[in-house]
Amino acid sequence: MNDTAGRTPEDAHAPVETLYQGRWLTLRQRGRWEYVERNNPGGAVIILAVTPEDRVLFVEQYRVPILQRTIEMPAGLVGDLAEQADEGALIAAARELEEETGYRCGRMEFIHEGPSSSGMSTEMIAFARAWELEKVGPGGGDESEDITVHEVPRAEAGTWLFARAAEGYSIDPKLFAGLWFLEHGGQAEHITRKM
Repeated sequence: MNDTAGRTPEDAHAPVETLYQGRWLTLRQRGRWEYVERNNPGGAVIILAVTPEDRVLFVEQYRVPILQRTIEMPAGLVGDLAEQADEGALIAAARELEEETGYRCGRMEFIHEGPSSSGMSTEMIAFARAWELEKVGPGGGDESEDITVHEVPRAEAGTWLFARAAEGYSIDPKLFAGLWFLEHGGQAEHITRKM
C-alpha cells in the first residue's frame, strides 16, 4: 500500500537505534518512535482448534508481564529455537498445539495474519485452523510452562469466556477474532503458506 495521502510521519524512515537487546526481545528507536522486536523473525501463531466433540480448545496460564492468569487459544512462536529456525507457521502451529493441549492435528490451515500490537511491536501473528484432531498426550506445555487445557462446547465459548473474565481472568481479545474465524473461515482459499 502506498502512502498517497502523505500521512507517513517524517521520521518513519529515520535510522534505527538499538536501545536494549535481551534474549527474546530487542527495544529499538526510530526517530521519536520506540518499539519492540522479537529476536526470532518468524512471528507467532495462534491455533483455532475444535475437537471431534465440537469443543473449542483454550489454554490457561499465568503471564508474568501482567501478573495474572490468562485464557488464550493455543499459540506460540515460529522458529524460536535453533533447531526450529526454518519451520513455517503451520509446522509451528501443529507443534505448539500438541505441546500445549496434547492434541495432534491431521491438517493445519492458514487463516489470516496481522500485527499483534502495531503501535508497540513489529511482531506479526498468524491465525491457523487445526483440523482432524486426535488426543495423543496430556498437553500442559513444555518444562517451562504450566498450562491448563479447557475444552469448551463451541456454542458456549463466548459465554464461558465472559464468565472467566468475571472471575478475574485476563481474556485475550484475539480469542473473539478466533471464534469469528471458526464460524466464518478466513482468506485461506486465497493464500498458500509453507507447512
